[in-house]
Amino acid sequence: MEIIKGGVTAAKGFKAAGIYAGIKKKRKDMALVYSIIPAKAAGTFTTNVVKAAPVKWDIKVMKENETAQAVVLNSGVANACTGTAGDENNYTMAEAVAKSLGLPVNAVLTASTGVIGKQLPIDVMTEGAKLLADALADTLESGLLAAEAIMTTDTYSKEYAVTFELGDKTVTVGGMSKGSGMIHPNMATMLGVVTTDIAISKALLQEAISADVKESFNMISVDRDTSTNDSLIVLANGLAGNAEITSKNEDYDKFCKALNLVTTELAKQMAADGEGATKLFETVVVGAKNKEDAVILSKSIITSNLVKTAVYGNDANWGRILCAMGYSGVDFDPDQVDLYIESADGKLKLVENGMATDYSEETATKILSAKEVRAIADIKAGAGTATAWGCDLTYDYVKINADYRS
Repeated sequence: MEIIKGGVTAAKGFKAAGIYAGIKKKRKDMALVYSIIPAKAAGTFTTNVVKAAPVKWDIKVMKENETAQAVVLNSGVANACTGTAGDENNYTMAEAVAKSLGLPVNAVLTASTGVIGKQLPIDVMTEGAKLLADALADTLESGLLAAEAIMTTDTYSKEYAVTFELGDKTVTVGGMSKGSGMIHPNMATMLGVVTTDIAISKALLQEAISADVKESFNMISVDRDTSTNDSLIVLANGLAGNAEITSKNEDYDKFCKALNLVTTELAKQMAADGEGATKLFETVVVGAKNKEDAVILSKSIITSNLVKTAVYGNDANWGRILCAMGYSGVDFDPDQVDLYIESADGKLKLVENGMATDYSEETATKILSAKEVRAIADIKAGAGTATAWGCDLTYDYVKINADYRS
């Protein structure tokens, strides 16, 4: 497998565009991803009971149709909690894109992110649909422009792509995502689009992404808030020319590994770019009784505000980690737990069998001062393991969210 430059335009047959339509103030705010032929479509969406209009539309379209050919995305307005008018505006947005591309409306998926409760400026967006169609290109730059157009409080765009071989065919998987706050997936105000030129059945594509998010996007958290708009859409157009994957064989396993690399790297970029964050905080739990316990424990650590603030302060306050593990609901023996911290500046054991070691606070501070920090908890109770990603909690998180609408 090879990591390559690019995002949603890396795979064969995909074009993209990102423009300023006028939804936001002087920032790109509409994006389009387009496959030159119909593509198998799959996706996963927010578990929030309150679902935005585009989420409801996409779920319906994917249930009723084997393929899709375009995804239109906007930032600035979430089109959530907008009633019947919001549903109608979402349909109008899809219809405008469909008309501009010469497609049926049910070939167009939608995604929105931004302020909840506001109606889409639909006249602006129908004009934007025409601009997007005119701007479509298959270049890496056009993919980057699309990734930039879906940003809200993100500080940088997020892309990743890989290639791998299936026999004599080269397959590419590329993607883009956004998300900085209101991030606590069981899917979060994240939007993601993954494109691939692999030939695969819709059923297996859906199965692959549904399983994948449990290890990638669902293992990140910034602030414990699960958004109304979380959407991850995958399009597979088959232009790599491989024999279509219709069973869980070796080719399917290779695809799943490539898909997971793309989604995991995008997820980590989102966690690192949490609102106000200064560092990526990774937690690895090993030795749990089972996988489920390891997942719960790792998430409990990365979502603890006290742990997150200690990470921000470069403070090896390991008691907060054990505390977060203790209220997770998982039964374990705290007198058996070992805790480590690790970064590019070294690795240090803080706790052995539930008790502090004679570690150096100076060394601990140095390790925690890195841009990427890892905590490792060994439960010594079994073979369960899981990795979760979050970020530190800073003053700027409050500042950003205190005046988000203004």
